[in-house]
Amino acid sequence: MSKVRRLRGVRRPAAAAATVTALSVTATGCVTVHGEREVVPTATKAEAAGALKDFLAAYNKAEKTYDPAADAARVTGPLGAINQAGLKSRQIQHPNGNPGATPLKLTDVTYSIPRKAGWPRWFVADTRANRTVGGRKDVRWLWVFTKGGKDQLWQASYLNLVAAGKVPELKKDKDGWAVPVEAGAANLAVAPKDLGKTYTTFLKSGGDAFAPGDHTTKWKAIRDRNTKRLGVGVRYLDYPMHSGAFAPVGLRTKDGGAMVFFATHHYENQTAAKGVDLNLDADVKALLKGEANQSVTLERVSNQVVLDPAEPDGGKVTFLGRIQGLTGAKGEQ
Repeated sequence: MSKVRRLRGVRRPAAAAATVTALSVTATGCVTVHGEREVVPTATKAEAAGALKDFLAAYNKAEKTYDPAADAARVTGPLGAINQAGLKSRQIQHPNGNPGATPLKLTDVTYSIPRKAGWPRWFVADTRANRTVGGRKDVRWLWVFTKGGKDQLWQASYLNLVAAGKVPELKKDKDGWAVPVEAGAANLAVAPKDLGKTYTTFLKSGGDAFAPGDHTTKWKAIRDRNTKRLGVGVRYLDYPMHSGAFAPVGLRTKDGGAMVFFATHHYENQTAAKGVDLNLDADVKALLKGEANQSVTLERVSNQVVLDPAEPDGGKVTFLGRIQGLTGAKGEQ
């Protein structure tokens, strides 16, 4: 369950070529917004279940029609960016939608609801889906749902797929509620607010913050090889995403570390030598703006979930899952 996954309109994820899920972590664990100072559960279990049900209804409609508007109000953040671009691409390629779509069903749901003050509020849903992933059924779908204010809707902001045995045990307070992680937590290997920057720096120049794996050392090696391709020059630019609905979010694990969701933004420029075809696939062509005779810039959003160990342990940040999606393409020539 460590392969990179590309999400297309949040449809059934499949292993992508190697070249190719709380809203914001509170600064103090207890913030004051609109004068609301009381630390309370971010949702009741009934409210969390309702949010998941409402999202699924909208998502399944969008999956059948390939209409981005069908679930636009129920997604946000990195998941929203990936979902909406994927639906737009498929709507262009299949204007009659997907009448044979199988509705996504989520079962065996566990809600991890933290206590905090003010807005935004968020929670994590750990679910099983009626989909196989890479031929496996024992995969957990981890969703983050967020609500920006009292009169706003609950929206899904993160989604990641994790092997069932890899989901960490979360810490609970004396009343059974999950414990949120501070953005600047100094007792973790990397503070949640710095994960995006640390990761994008790693992809460019390496480092020792992350454990070796498909999404770290192997992905960096593949990208490095791509920059040396004959006939097509490839350049990468990567940026952290750490504000609003794209802010990192996390929950404390029972061992003192944290499970953290964070997002990153990736650009890949391909410039072909004279007489060399860029070989753009259908998804790229559907989202392409301008002419890509010799050069194209691909834009992707990636959301990932990691285990961030307690600092005294001396461990490295370990990826549990990563989903990325094409969100734009621009022809340069």
